[in-house]
Amino acid sequence: MTAEYITQAIGRYLARTGAEAFTPAAALIDMDGTLYDSMRNHARAWHMMVTGQGMHCTEEEFFLVEGMTGGETINNIMLRERGRQATEQERRDLYAIKSANFNSLPRPEAMPGAARMLRILADAGMKRVLVTGSGQSSLLNRLDTDFPGAFGEGMRITSADVTRCKPHPEPYLRGMAMAGTAPASTIVIENAPLGVKSGHDAGAFTVAVTTGPIPRSEMEKAGADIIFPSMEAFADALPLLLKQSAAPRR
Repeated sequence: MTAEYITQAIGRYLARTGAEAFTPAAALIDMDGTLYDSMRNHARAWHMMVTGQGMHCTEEEFFLVEGMTGGETINNIMLRERGRQATEQERRDLYAIKSANFNSLPRPEAMPGAARMLRILADAGMKRVLVTGSGQSSLLNRLDTDFPGAFGEGMRITSADVTRCKPHPEPYLRGMAMAGTAPASTIVIENAPLGVKSGHDAGAFTVAVTTGPIPRSEMEKAGADIIFPSMEAFADALPLLLKQSAAPRR
């Protein structure tokens, strides 16, 4: 990853937002597929639940809707497959089945490069806020053990904290409010198109990391300001990205 590529990305960000400078002070970070290599398990768990209810789906489709809350995912499936909204009871019951399926699968590992990325952010004095559409307690409860000190107390936005899920900008706007930063002082780190669009529409400098099967072109269409092929590649480039901050508008 060259300095020129990063400088050009910052310049494009400043041009699209009209900001005078990019001065990163906080990072808002997704969880599944970003901190944990968990999306294959999520996709498999959703597929097991949906097909177990006599409905149709593919595992691949769940990578594209990552970032949406479980309740919204269930509602969209019910609209497509049964032509009606899911009831609140169905949302709760079907999500419980999906969660049990997820917990029955092999334990997902931390994403390679994620811990190093978080250390670089911490060493740079950047605030860190978790912003996830998930309510999967089995992963949320692991964060402090797997990434000690990465997130301060209460520095989390989950599915329980928003009324409108990704791709709506609300999750990242709430994350900025929690961090106390403006969009041009905020980096969003995502691995899915819905999350990228959420960060983009919130006005943050939005990083896409292609840790799953979603092609780079989908991240571009969603509005990513810069794209990396892996979390390790992003961690390698992060010090340079922070160094290149506050570049003048071109």
